[in-house]
Amino acid sequence: MKILLIHSDYMEYEVTEKTGLAEDIEDSLKNGRMEEALTVFATIEKEDEGKEDEVIERGAEEIAGVAGKLGVKSIMIYPYAHLSSSLAGKDTALKVLKGLEAALSEHFTVHRSPFGWYKSFKISCKGHPLSELSREIRAGEKKKTREDVVAKITSEFVVLTPEGEEIPLNFESKSSLKFLKQYPSLKKAVYFEHMKGVANQEPPSIKAMQRLELIDYEPASDSGHFRYYPKGNMIFKLLEKWAGQIAHERLDAVEIDTPLLYDWSLPDIRGQTESFHERHYVVTTPEKREFVLRFAGDFGLFRMMSDATISYKNLPVRVYEFSKSFRFEKRGELSGLRRLRAFHMPDLHSFSRDVEHGWEEYMAIYREFSDLANASGIEYAVVFRVVREFYDRYRDKIVELLRHSGRPAMIEILSDRKHYWVVKHEFQGIDAVGGTFQLSTVQLDIEDAERYGIVYTDADGKQKGCIICHSSIGSIERWIFALMEEALKKEKPAFPLWLAPTQVRLIPLNDDFAADCRKIADSLPGVRTDIDDRDEKVGKKIRQAEREWINMIVVYGQKEKDSGKLPVRMRDGHIEEMIVEELREAIRRGTEGYPYEPLPLPRMLSKRIVFRG
Repeated sequence: MKILLIHSDYMEYEVTEKTGLAEDIEDSLKNGRMEEALTVFATIEKEDEGKEDEVIERGAEEIAGVAGKLGVKSIMIYPYAHLSSSLAGKDTALKVLKGLEAALSEHFTVHRSPFGWYKSFKISCKGHPLSELSREIRAGEKKKTREDVVAKITSEFVVLTPEGEEIPLNFESKSSLKFLKQYPSLKKAVYFEHMKGVANQEPPSIKAMQRLELIDYEPASDSGHFRYYPKGNMIFKLLEKWAGQIAHERLDAVEIDTPLLYDWSLPDIRGQTESFHERHYVVTTPEKREFVLRFAGDFGLFRMMSDATISYKNLPVRVYEFSKSFRFEKRGELSGLRRLRAFHMPDLHSFSRDVEHGWEEYMAIYREFSDLANASGIEYAVVFRVVREFYDRYRDKIVELLRHSGRPAMIEILSDRKHYWVVKHEFQGIDAVGGTFQLSTVQLDIEDAERYGIVYTDADGKQKGCIICHSSIGSIERWIFALMEEALKKEKPAFPLWLAPTQVRLIPLNDDFAADCRKIADSLPGVRTDIDDRDEKVGKKIRQAEREWINMIVVYGQKEKDSGKLPVRMRDGHIEEMIVEELREAIRRGTEGYPYEPLPLPRMLSKRIVFRG
């Protein structure tokens, strides 16, 4: 069978004369019209005889796939004898045409024009790159699956340095490991990923997040879902605001919001989830419809963009969404906030003209994320995965990016493309036990625009497909995990000052000084200051403040009242004397440019409840 597929503004026909092969039809089928449809001109061939069921199955799958990419809901099947000189008999042709109609009607509105009649027709073609396609459907040929393609793809591993030196990487070779010694973070990433150098040790952040009353498992939910106590919720909100600042202020993105739930029967949705087979949540409604919980913000965004009118003058278009997402990770893979089943991803997608333009966008986002990662103080390594053809073309530009980061990268060079992207990289964070985890990522996607029909109008007035740059600084949960793991590498762990639930703790020597401590706290607006007014010894209060990772501790008594100077005990143990204005300025310097949230718990510790006994 041969088919010609036209994305149509409209298609209409009217029968004019009956041939000797004409099927009997009702008057209502003697004319027809469909708008915003995929028109399928179909020629059933002699070699399809005896193989009708397979031709129907493969043909319906192909047509549905194209319709899904275009986002159309209506299909016109139009018998057309002019695509081949070897035509099937009437019985075979009618069986295939009726079979296609029945199969496609499960998910689309389908109209089949009658077989064996002369007809006049009018059609308006959309005119974009995907509006005219042809396919040849052959029974008996083994269908090439994604797995068939992937199985033939080979990988080559190298280390690429900021100086442009390229060193082959052999995971069996002692010389490779010796070379990596000069790059400790990269060595950890390589060793963990390819040689499993670290056993499945529990990250220390799990016990720490529970002891600090930040985050905990929720036993009444599915595995990999968490409850957030007030302090953890505050850290989460600050990181969410921070991600939004990066998207809006540094990358000038517009923000959207889309549903969590999508129709599992739609070909574009199903096609995009191929690589996440068995790692998605499927929800069945009382009407027996199946929906999938999104594993990223792509579904709704791409469908939104396929409806948009985009000019070349608009590009690049950057679209941001704070998307709650779900992946059904295997139970044995779940590990605190490093690997979980429900997470919040600050997704940024950029839409560009072509690969060259998309690569420029990729490089710009890489630099932003690299600056953020370096400023965070988190230990990380750079890992690229890239198709050979792309690597050979842009190798010097990748070196330029590594020079910006100031560190080498492991490069996996693929012999061919196995996914929707031609290049991607990850900043692989290093946890406190030497394991790795993906933090931020950028991917250059050359496939999904076609799947969803995302096009722009170029200067010549023609519609052309976009190139999509997927990127994210990393899930909020991963950032909390990364920050805690990095803190736990130090003798005295602490959060960055802007994220600390309590930035300053005042400890009155006795009740006589509690009122003065309240006045000091009042004089520190915009500073998360609390007061330990409990009936405990001062030494115990100091030890507890240190166990809570409090950044600055002030013990206040008569000496401090008389002098007006505060002995500020810093997290590293040294003490600096400051007046209130100097303390306020020190906090400002440590938090400038970052978002703010108020103290998440009552100021007075005596008023607080204990969430974990």
